[in-house]
Amino acid sequence: MDVRIYYEDTDAGGVVYHANYIKYLERARTEYFRGHGISVAELAGNGFVFPVVRLEIDFKSPALHDDLLSVTTCPVRVGGSSITLCQNIFRKKDGKLLVEGSVTLACISPALQARRIPLEIRELLDAEMEKLND
Repeated sequence: MDVRIYYEDTDAGGVVYHANYIKYLERARTEYFRGHGISVAELAGNGFVFPVVRLEIDFKSPALHDDLLSVTTCPVRVGGSSITLCQNIFRKKDGKLLVEGSVTLACISPALQARRIPLEIRELLDAEMEKLND
């Protein structure tokens, strides 16, 4: 997913404010699933909610106003009721890695009880991981 950096995204030093990267990662996860025909909103409506339970971010280099960024998402682990995704942010014009991240999502019910990951998601992520390992 591509993200353009606007003035509102930056801090007093003219670089992207660190908390905004979390928004970009969230949007990219949603678009990743949307791009594979899975609606996060529809899953929630069917009782499958995926909150973030762990987030690790390494800030490598700053993004600046008007940069165009590319946010990548790929699965690295699928458990019974959790998913771990690798997410990276690159500056498009030079390919420089700006942010390296890992996020773990739990699959829960609206009542906050653990649920098994739906089969369609498990199959998608397993197939994606298989592609990456080929």
